Amino acid sequence: MKGAGEYGIAARALPWLLLLYCGTSLLHFVHNAEYLADYPNLPAWISRASVYSVWGGIFMLGLGGYLLYRRGHLLIGLALLALYTALDFDGLLHYGRAPMAAHTLATNLTIWSEVAAAAVALAAVLWLTIQCARVAR
Repeated sequence: MKGAGEYGIAARALPWLLLLYCGTSLLHFVHNAEYLADYPNLPAWISRASVYSVWGGIFMLGLGGYLLYRRGHLLIGLALLALYTALDFDGLLHYGRAPMAAHTLATNLTIWSEVAAAAVALAAVLWLTIQCARVAR
């Protein structure tokens, strides 16, 4: 079976895409935590600490997936990375609580930058998963 780095441009880009995604995710979660009052209709039980805790858990999932992937456990690592990148599409749930116009510009920018970065990273992860599955046959 090929190693993690032998699947072309997607494999070479993956660490950078994950870093970009991680950064935009952190930005959104920090904004969420520090400006909770600016996010309309959030449940009262959501606190600054809970926002940071959730981000930490999601980050650990991604880090674990990436380490497994880099150490040659390609499919399990990629599965965890797919879950990691897909999880932050939940930022779009903000729009289920209030329309885009009810959010500040900064809020909308952090949500959409996170979603865009997650989409690109997820696309790379899925492409690599397909390539790995083909070789594993």
